[in-house]
Amino acid sequence: MVLSHTDFYDTHLVTSALQTNEYSNINNCSSSVSKFILLGFSYTWEIQIFLFSVFSGTYILTLTGNLCIICAVMWDHQLQTPMYILLANFSFLEIWFITSTVPNMLANFLSETNTISVSGCFLQFYFFFSLGTTETFFLSAMAFDRYLAICRPLHYPTVMTVQRCIRTGAGCWVCGFLYFLLPIYLISQLPFCCPNTIDHFLCDPGPLIKLACVPAPATEIICAIYNSVLIFTTLVFIISSYTLVIRAVLKVPSTEGRHKAFSTCGSHLAVVSLFYGSIMVVYVSPTAGNPAGIQKYVTLSYSVLTPLFNPLIYSLRNKEMKVALRKLFRMVRLSHRHGRNL
Repeated sequence: MVLSHTDFYDTHLVTSALQTNEYSNINNCSSSVSKFILLGFSYTWEIQIFLFSVFSGTYILTLTGNLCIICAVMWDHQLQTPMYILLANFSFLEIWFITSTVPNMLANFLSETNTISVSGCFLQFYFFFSLGTTETFFLSAMAFDRYLAICRPLHYPTVMTVQRCIRTGAGCWVCGFLYFLLPIYLISQLPFCCPNTIDHFLCDPGPLIKLACVPAPATEIICAIYNSVLIFTTLVFIISSYTLVIRAVLKVPSTEGRHKAFSTCGSHLAVVSLFYGSIMVVYVSPTAGNPAGIQKYVTLSYSVLTPLFNPLIYSLRNKEMKVALRKLFRMVRLSHRHGRNL
């Protein structure tokens, strides 16, 4: 088949128009990205419904468990000591930590679009990382509290007063929400191009940086430095505190005293191991070095499972907390009966 000059000219115009339209779409997309698509866990509809049920139950159990700890500390005067005040703050933190991700993830299980606005994405990013940073500071404060109580028992009542404990908790919250402002600002200034798909169930810095139209090695390195400094400084502080605690506990002549101290410290160390073991896999190395699939599932372990296990670890391994929770449940049952009788 032989094309005439006119046919060739028309074909050239059509091809040029298609190419122009394609480039125009790309440019329009790259300059007007107003939302991201969170892939989350892409499975069949039946599995999506199953996961929705599992994570809904996990979310409800987490809220219930942590609220029980907060109520027990508030209503039992024997638990209104620095150790339990920090624990109540920590439980309150865990409620918000899991709330920053799970409700949106549950909505995406039932949604066909799985979209999140750019502003909503960075808002989730900010709160999720600020709350996670606050958790590292609280774990450090709780480790220091145990160090003072066991290694400096005579000075403990004067050093760790209730007022100082409240100020320490407030400092953890403030520092946690200030620490990641620079990395979040730098990432938010990057230009984002199509495709605007994030292979994650939340707005994480690694996938976000990969969506940028231009390479951002400096931003990536700054994020890695911030993560590493935060994780290693707090982890070294926590390990050092508990090392001194264990040395002091081993010198205690009473078997019952050693068992009680080890029980309390064991609870804290279990939480520390679960939390730090997960975040080090994802955030210590530069974000480009972590496959998206590994990031997704490891993030799931510390953002969803850790807040669920914390109330179980602290309540089941702590005699005073178990007694306070029994009193709390007894009060709830009595008030419920009294309400029905009325």
